[in-house]
Amino acid sequence: MKIGVDLGGSHVGVGIVNESGKIVIKKEQDLVINDKGEEEIKQYIRDVIIYNISDVLRTVGSPMCLIEKIGIASPGKVKGNVIKEIYNLNLQEFDLAHDLEEYYGVPVIARNDAKCAGIAEKQYGALKDYSDAVFLCLGTGIGGATFYNGKLIEPKRSEGSEYGHMIIQKDGNPCKCGNKGCFETYCSMKAFKKSVIEKFNLNENVSSKQILEFVLNNIHDTVMENIIDEYVDNLVLGISNIVNIIEPEVICFGGSFVHFKDVFYSKLLNKIDKAQYRFDTPKFVFGKLDNDAGMIGAVCADNI
Repeated sequence: MKIGVDLGGSHVGVGIVNESGKIVIKKEQDLVINDKGEEEIKQYIRDVIIYNISDVLRTVGSPMCLIEKIGIASPGKVKGNVIKEIYNLNLQEFDLAHDLEEYYGVPVIARNDAKCAGIAEKQYGALKDYSDAVFLCLGTGIGGATFYNGKLIEPKRSEGSEYGHMIIQKDGNPCKCGNKGCFETYCSMKAFKKSVIEKFNLNENVSSKQILEFVLNNIHDTVMENIIDEYVDNLVLGISNIVNIIEPEVICFGGSFVHFKDVFYSKLLNKIDKAQYRFDTPKFVFGKLDNDAGMIGAVCADNI
């Protein structure tokens, strides 16, 4: 039995993943960080994961001894199986894999969540039939995975494909990574939602679903059109850089961006057609595995 763990900036998901890349059952829990210190947050996350794994096992009536492997999809930088940094949780040097290995006595692999999601889409989803591909995950931040000849590109020094921290604006918006003008400060879904909330004076705690409904209901409002046009312009700039450097056959969009495709996609295609590429324009597709991609990829990464 393989257990996939999806560690997000605001939630934890745990699921049993079968040999076909299907989730048999999963449990999710919101993270309530509040004013906890760094070590308290680490312990809290460990406890939440262990509790939810136990809950999943209880639901299917399986003992802990049947667990063969645990895979962790984590935001931020992961190197040497250690979560080096999660910007949105202000965590550094989080050896979660080691802690879970000690607890369960089975191999535990930690990887960047965008890489995991890309691997899942490559093996089971929208990228299955492509050789050279880029997976672009637009959510709280922007992550990515790059495939050449069907294989994930894995640099020796780190995980690579950090498209979200590509600079698209000199001295632009400050990023939590320490730089200014990063792609994700303009084109993450968090950045888009922030613009809508500020321009329309919405409650800061409005949900993503409520934001989407609000955008669709006000899609022809001049202010909303300007927000969307600016977002798409910046998105095209980032995509143009990726295409000119990587020259993929296809770019697959993942993350919460997928739920906003009716808002952006036609404008994106129109502006892409007008962009000046050195190479052929790639095909654009949307991920098929939705929010399960990270959890699935966390346990099937050995197959890519």
